[in-house]
Amino acid sequence: MNVASIFRAVLRRDLLLVLRHRSALLNPLIFYFLTIFLFGLALGPRPEALPGIAAAIAWVAVLFASTLSLHGMFEPDLEDGSLDQFLIAPAPLTLLVAARIVAHWLTCGLPLVIAAVIGARVLALPPAAAGVLTLTLLLGTPVLSLIGAVLAALTAGLRGAGLLLALLILPLCVPMLLFSVGAVVDAAAGLPVTGTLYVLAALLVLSMTIMPPVAAWSLRVRML
Repeated sequence: MNVASIFRAVLRRDLLLVLRHRSALLNPLIFYFLTIFLFGLALGPRPEALPGIAAAIAWVAVLFASTLSLHGMFEPDLEDGSLDQFLIAPAPLTLLVAARIVAHWLTCGLPLVIAAVIGARVLALPPAAAGVLTLTLLLGTPVLSLIGAVLAALTAGLRGAGLLLALLILPLCVPMLLFSVGAVVDAAAGLPVTGTLYVLAALLVLSMTIMPPVAAWSLRVRML
């Protein structure tokens, strides 16, 4: 069985597990829409407050919503013993962790990006700004899953790991948040945003290179 087949098998398994426990898929979306609609009602018809505030609200809502599902990235495997099987499997642990990260993004990050398109309408973002917001989320949400995988591996099995995860991941995401909101504001003002999008793309590539091996190492450390 080659590497690609192992990756697909693990990815398929993780996606099926999420579909069987649909609360893991629905809870982040419900949290996101509640946050967006409440802020939309609070802001009211005040276009002068947008797009900076709207972009910040959308991004923070996505950040908190995605954090809700990070605790379950490795915790169920630790409880049922599957994690032990991953550690002794012939396939590289980094490959298995990468499949888990992709599954998390497909079931949490991507749905939140799609939901953000609706959220942009609720927050009355201009079309240009809404398009850039979607691009920043497409580049940024995989980074959330990658960073979250490392932190979820480090906190697996700890009491109160959900709150600890939120406290750890939020400071790490501040640069990405600032760049993303700045890009939306620049787009609304008619300024070029290519440079900022390149920075976000570079953060994504760097995270894809570093985070899966670090998450795999963190799992091995937690299981010692």
